[in-house]
Amino acid sequence: MIHPTAIIEPGAKLAAGVSVGAYSLIGPQVEIDEGTVIGPHVVLTGRTRIGRNNRIWQFSSIGETPQDKKYDDEDTAVEIGDGNTIREYVTINRGTAADAGVTRVGNDNWIMANVHFAHDCQIGSHTIFANLCGLAGHVKIEDYVILGGATLVHQFVRVGAHSFTGMGTYLDRDLPPFVRAAGNMAQPYGINTVGLRRRGLGASIDALKRAYRTLYRSGLSQDEARRELETQAKDCAEVRRLLDFLNASERGYIR
Repeated sequence: MIHPTAIIEPGAKLAAGVSVGAYSLIGPQVEIDEGTVIGPHVVLTGRTRIGRNNRIWQFSSIGETPQDKKYDDEDTAVEIGDGNTIREYVTINRGTAADAGVTRVGNDNWIMANVHFAHDCQIGSHTIFANLCGLAGHVKIEDYVILGGATLVHQFVRVGAHSFTGMGTYLDRDLPPFVRAAGNMAQPYGINTVGLRRRGLGASIDALKRAYRTLYRSGLSQDEARRELETQAKDCAEVRRLLDFLNASERGYIR
């Protein structure tokens, strides 16, 4: 299962059933759990923990030092869960001491070619990142997010669950859950109804559409809209989740 040209440095821990392709390099602090397949010419370095049944394609780099001039060789990490697909030329940098100290990726994510996760990003589960997406440092992506090709996300931005971006979107502020966005700069374009139906949340669509109109189409100020959403949230858990996200926003949300 280990190609003879691969380099597995002393200290690396590979569970049973791990496959490593030709010319790949596995550093001394790397741990890989059962069933994960590492393609050819992959570099895994730093304190990197990879779970079960992942597929990492050729030329990916995971666990390398962050592209942060303040980084001073602190002991930071990358943690990747189970069942992820990580395609060609994906780069995932480890965390920094200025934040969580770890870059995390959850489970069952589909990460297409040339995607970049910078230091301290926190990625949920069941997400899709189309080709050329780039996340700056400290970005948080919640579950079931889909980012269209070449979407760029500014540092410290949060992207809410079940949201969706079109191709070439630039997010400089938070994207609320359930909302579709597109453009540079990103603008909202309604509720992600297709995604919600696919995930069994169709019963909440009408309530979320009403919340969206309150937030974006009513002419209310942000404070007035939130007070109205407090009332709507009493009858819908998804509206409550939307409101909680807005209340926690530090960068502000797209308008």
